Amino acid sequence: MAEKIRKLLRDSKAARWGALLILSFAMFAGYWFTEVIDPIKGPLEASYGWSSSDFGAVVSAYGWFNVFLGMLVIAGIVLDKMGIRFSTLAATITMVAGASLKYYALSGRVDPTSTIMGMRTQILLASLGYATFGVGVEYAGITVSKSIVKWFKGKEMALAMGMQVALARLGSFVPLAFGAKFAKETSIPTYVLVSLLALVIGFFSMLMYNVMDRKLEAEDAASAANGDSEKDKFKFSDLKAIVGNLGFWYIALLCVLFYSAVFPFYKYGPDLMVNKFHVPESWAGIIPSLVPFGTIFLTPLFGGIYDKKGKGATIMIIGAIMLVFVHVVFYLPFIDSMYVAIANSILLGIAFSLVPSAMWPSVPKLIPEKQLGSAYALIFWIQNWGLMGIPFIIGKVLDKTNPTIAPMIAKYQAQFKAQGMTTEQIAHHIDKLKAAGTIPTYNYATTWLIFIGLSLLAVVIAFLLKRENKRRGYGLQMPNIESERNQTDSA
Repeated sequence: MAEKIRKLLRDSKAARWGALLILSFAMFAGYWFTEVIDPIKGPLEASYGWSSSDFGAVVSAYGWFNVFLGMLVIAGIVLDKMGIRFSTLAATITMVAGASLKYYALSGRVDPTSTIMGMRTQILLASLGYATFGVGVEYAGITVSKSIVKWFKGKEMALAMGMQVALARLGSFVPLAFGAKFAKETSIPTYVLVSLLALVIGFFSMLMYNVMDRKLEAEDAASAANGDSEKDKFKFSDLKAIVGNLGFWYIALLCVLFYSAVFPFYKYGPDLMVNKFHVPESWAGIIPSLVPFGTIFLTPLFGGIYDKKGKGATIMIIGAIMLVFVHVVFYLPFIDSMYVAIANSILLGIAFSLVPSAMWPSVPKLIPEKQLGSAYALIFWIQNWGLMGIPFIIGKVLDKTNPTIAPMIAKYQAQFKAQGMTTEQIAHHIDKLKAAGTIPTYNYATTWLIFIGLSLLAVVIAFLLKRENKRRGYGLQMPNIESERNQTDSA
């Protein structure tokens, strides 16, 4: 009877895909807030007097607590010890708390010129809020990944992970495509508040998921073979086995290099479109939004191919090579056509679909299920070094290679404020000065060499991963669906 009940739930397509849909909404909301200020770098400069270094400090704060306090590693251990239901609630509550602090910093209630210990209060509060939010959204990410393995092991795992990534990327698409326009037509505080409300709804979606997870766990408890026996419980000694796995390190390094060459593009891509490709600021995020929009369709497609045909290591190599080409095109100073930028962003979306569609479903082939929470957490922790460091470095390099722009904006802001203008009026006048060429545009050429270097290293690591797979027999080139794998193995 227990086996019959188990099949009615886990083996029910409606049940497992329904669970995936509920999980995905929380990640959709998380990715939305993750990218919320990306398309409004210019408005933040004009309204609050931010420099590129200020912007870089805030967007890099995402990884502060995850990296320096090891919160992601702790979250992975908590996930394996306390379980999925506890983690879904803890993660979403942390997201809401951090997002609320960041919203407060940008709400207009904080004087943009006040300081705390030499740092502008607004920048500090926004950074602390984003750092707290970063803990929650990364914790949610590893929890969702482990949940998908729980529901889809031996089934359409890569397709399911691809679908989850696709729906999460839709969250990135929303602010990139519409954020600058919406913020200009309403206000920066209103714009940020909407994404905060989506996170609150995401918390309630996790409550719904927990009902389903409780039923699934009750079924699993009836069978010692499903991973609930004492020998399958997570032990701290399991961490040694994870870090001793060379294939794990190749995936972790590929992850940090690849994502560091893509996610910071969300942060600075809209500003690149304004300054190099002459796209109006209100719609500057439209072209970068093609990257997550494309992944909505392509990541599930490539995940399905991996499920049925295998070739996971090869898929990752192709994606990494494409990434090099894309960033070289963005770098070349003589290429400033908006149409080239559109085509290149589409290619970036394809590359960004290829690597994650194969990378995340490959981890369970290297790591036992009881260790997956910690394994994903360690990968995410390593990834956060890049997500924290690269945007910060880019902001610094951008200011160093364009040393006149931030002081010039600050000078005009001080003049307009002395005339009694409101924040909105100051922003309007700064925009007019930019349009007239009085305030020069940013030159991104030197900055973009960072992306090219990261992409080249990702290609090297992808080839090393394929070689290690051949040596160790991880099965990265094999299909994920059991029937397909068995047919391939017997062929």
